[in-house]
Amino acid sequence: MAESIFITGASSGIGRAVAFEMAKRGYSLALTGRRMDELKQIRDEINEKHSPPAVAVRTLDVTHYHEVPAAIREMAGELGGIDIVYANAGIALGERVGKDEFEKARETIEINLIGAIATMDAAAAYFLKKGKGHIVGVSSVAAFRGMPRSSAYSASKAGLAIYMEAMRAELYSKNIDITVLYPGYIDTPLNNKLPNRPFLISVEKGAEIIARLIEKKVKSSTVPVYPWNLVGRLLKVLPTGVISKM
Repeated sequence: MAESIFITGASSGIGRAVAFEMAKRGYSLALTGRRMDELKQIRDEINEKHSPPAVAVRTLDVTHYHEVPAAIREMAGELGGIDIVYANAGIALGERVGKDEFEKARETIEINLIGAIATMDAAAAYFLKKGKGHIVGVSSVAAFRGMPRSSAYSASKAGLAIYMEAMRAELYSKNIDITVLYPGYIDTPLNNKLPNRPFLISVEKGAEIIARLIEKKVKSSTVPVYPWNLVGRLLKVLPTGVISKM
């Protein structure tokens, strides 16, 4: 039986591209997002282009935390099981500190951190019962250093990475692999209005790299690996005055 992957935030951006890439590699897909019309269109396009073993779609807002475990169980039933849970849903609103934009910060934390934790906790419960599995979470190179006009985004992605480190330790020897990914600038609606996107890669290239890292079951990696593995280390030691101008 082909392996299957459950993806949150599959209706656009990296989630959508990863769905196409995994279908090309022969995976069954469980695609979730907030817009059913787009999910159905993606399902039809994937079936026409790649003919994967199965594609199931379901609406899911990861901030409706109590719905996440049911979504995983139901879609596992449709596909005959789930092997990988890819917690991808996220936003970037570019909030500014002290400018009456707290609601942007709150929404960012609720989706990027709490929603991702809800997804991974539900995945862990499912995989503990199943006896094996693979949980993949999408952090960001912004997790390496708090960046101006991205305070809540940086915090959400750093918090996610630390949560996954703790999860890896807690699930040690439970036959559940944990992968933390730190994407750089990948050309998606999440960042296409930014004036500067260094080392930008296409969403198709990003999805190809992500799929390869998932299949290798790496513990953690930047996306792409180079140059962000080096830039990430540099970000941690740059003076605050330099960071403030970014």
